[in-house]
Amino acid sequence: MSERTLRKALFQTREDNNSVRCGLCPHRCLIAENSFGACGARSNSGGELIASGYGAVSSLALDPIEKKPLNLFHPGKMILSVGGYGCNLQCRFCQNHEISQDTGGRFSDTGERESRVVSPEDLTALAVRTSRDGNIGVAYTYNEPLISYEYLYDCAKKVREAGLLNVIVTNGYINKEPLETLLPHIDAMNIDLKGFTESFYKSLGGSPEPVKETIRLAADNCHVEVTTLVIPGQNEEDIEPIARWLSSVDPDIALHLSRFFPRYQYSDKEPTPRETIIRLRETAKKYLKNVFAGNMH
Repeated sequence: MSERTLRKALFQTREDNNSVRCGLCPHRCLIAENSFGACGARSNSGGELIASGYGAVSSLALDPIEKKPLNLFHPGKMILSVGGYGCNLQCRFCQNHEISQDTGGRFSDTGERESRVVSPEDLTALAVRTSRDGNIGVAYTYNEPLISYEYLYDCAKKVREAGLLNVIVTNGYINKEPLETLLPHIDAMNIDLKGFTESFYKSLGGSPEPVKETIRLAADNCHVEVTTLVIPGQNEEDIEPIARWLSSVDPDIALHLSRFFPRYQYSDKEPTPRETIIRLRETAKKYLKNVFAGNMH
């Protein structure tokens, strides 16, 4: 357990009336003093943007790499997985809403929201210790890790220095400059491409174009696999155009088609039929070499 660190956030611009503009993700939130951005992990304190979620850890576990899911990156190995709080999209079907959406508001300056604080040094030391159990590095996952950019960046540098690997599981909703700054320290990413239309992404509070740009940039710099959660009646028709587009980036990119299960504000919906996933997998295989069916239990 570490003491909490109040860290100045990167990618910020001061505006009028002591407000601050966050440049981390496409929302480009204009944040008034003593307020938070849409993600809940970045706040304005005295006219300065603070990485309020720095080091706040909600989840810590040693997982099979395939659980990320990454099927073509060191298969059979384990990876230390760490998660925080908050997200910069608002998916009504969120499978991890307890930590990404229902976080009870925001982080206070006293850190009272956090269940525990883990410094980059302590996280790296744990990753090194668990390497004897087959651990190959650290996966930043569970909630949206990129909103805790400064923590991820500091951890990734130290993990690399220790000779281990860095993996990000993300919605990909980040601006180009911060992504390009981070990518030299990253070995693999699984990126959620939740749909392929502006209308679907608008319902999540975003747009598909920044996510597609993230996939393109990441694919040029590290190993990339993509996940789409297939929601009945919502984004089934997007799978073929997603597969076609991914093949234009790299036909070797793995696409994971994952079954939806009732969660959060979609708790009254039916799970995705297995038959739907199997059918869409065959459709996607017309364009991609590696298509996986996930959550088929």
